[in-house]
Amino acid sequence: MQTLRKNLYVIAIVLCLIITTGVGICQTKEDAVAQTAWPKLTLKPDDRILILAPHPDDELLGCAGIIQKARAMGLPIHIVFLTYGDNNQWSFIIYRKHPVFFPKAMRQMGILRHNEAIASAKFLGVSPDNLTFLGYPDFGTLTIWYKHWGNKRPFLSMLTKVRAVPYFNALRPGAPYKGEEILRDLTTVIREFRPTKIFLSHPGDHNGDHRALYLFTRVALWNLASQMQPELYPYMVHYKGWPMPRGYHPQKQLEPPPLFKEQISWQEDMLNSQEVSRKEKALRKQWSQYRSTPGYLKTFVRSSELFGDFPVVKLQSNISSANLSTNSEQASEQLTDEERAFFVGFEERYAYIENDCLVISIKLSRPLGKQVGIAVYIFGYRSDIPFVQMPKLQLRFGTFMHAIYDQNRRISRSGIKIKRRMKEITIRVPLKLLGNPQRILTSANTYLGNLPLDWVSWRILELP
Repeated sequence: MQTLRKNLYVIAIVLCLIITTGVGICQTKEDAVAQTAWPKLTLKPDDRILILAPHPDDELLGCAGIIQKARAMGLPIHIVFLTYGDNNQWSFIIYRKHPVFFPKAMRQMGILRHNEAIASAKFLGVSPDNLTFLGYPDFGTLTIWYKHWGNKRPFLSMLTKVRAVPYFNALRPGAPYKGEEILRDLTTVIREFRPTKIFLSHPGDHNGDHRALYLFTRVALWNLASQMQPELYPYMVHYKGWPMPRGYHPQKQLEPPPLFKEQISWQEDMLNSQEVSRKEKALRKQWSQYRSTPGYLKTFVRSSELFGDFPVVKLQSNISSANLSTNSEQASEQLTDEERAFFVGFEERYAYIENDCLVISIKLSRPLGKQVGIAVYIFGYRSDIPFVQMPKLQLRFGTFMHAIYDQNRRISRSGIKIKRRMKEITIRVPLKLLGNPQRILTSANTYLGNLPLDWVSWRILELP
């Protein structure tokens, strides 16, 4: 009888652990079928590993396994943080137990996240000397990418209320919140560290800072192409309904969002049980974030980490168009019924070169209605012209009217031709107006007022 009671007691404990932690004893048949074997990412003895994180904790969510492997191999490793994560109001409310409104208090929260990042890095064996904090505005770097270059006024941070890096322990305290300054800092770090592999945020990520860091890094690497050509490994963190299932499932592999599964050549890094455990413990060091969203953070504690990028699209003159429409990312699930009634999404997007013009053709799910607009972004790049001087076009369309901007300065058509049908827009831009670029970065989104409806990831086009 006593033995039976002991056995029942053990079974009860195991069941409680399963219920409270979400850890199963074995993998179901459905789980096994769902998990894909991707090509394995390997580190080499002569690698130099650079990890670029938009905010403190992103380096752990996407790359904690890579950090541990690099340390175990004795590889040089450096981690760079674009922001101090000082705009995460929800986590700060949980941490402070009351709302935080004053700019000085928000900057103090940035210091807190800075210190948490140092604690996590130390736990994984990375010294503070191998960390760099740039200090650009959390939730503001994509806006800087759009329209704060050259003679434009620096961006004003929403909550910290500053226009320059306010942190004494940043790489360049006082650096203005402008595109060329971010580009300068990333270029400096990359040139000095000389990485062979760079792990960075994904262009398909839903968070604007994540997309911006990818875009700024791409330009920095093009500028440094004659000196080095490191391999890029983008990792994703923010994407609607992903990863699934939510919660702590350390036995499961990470799967890419279904929309990107076939469009990106993914590679995976497999984590052993010790690496998985240390990843979860490192995340706990980010206490302000772990306390507010533990379920979300633990969702990334998996037996693998995924890395992959969209292929560069190579355009040829007067040859069939390239399809760019495979990554429409509808936000309709987050809309109210009233907002959903206005929804306009992307169905197809094509690009080609014809008679020294870039032609972009967009097909929408329905005609643009009242209050709904579409923005198309076309930025040119040349290696022999500073990127700050290159055109950065934004074309905005309403129901009947449209306007053309270079950053936030409205310009005339200047040879741009636009053809509109009910559900289709064709834009023909002379390459001369784009600065006769070697490469083009382009994206588009639909919106209802300030509310995003649908968007397509930034893609890179290479010209003949």
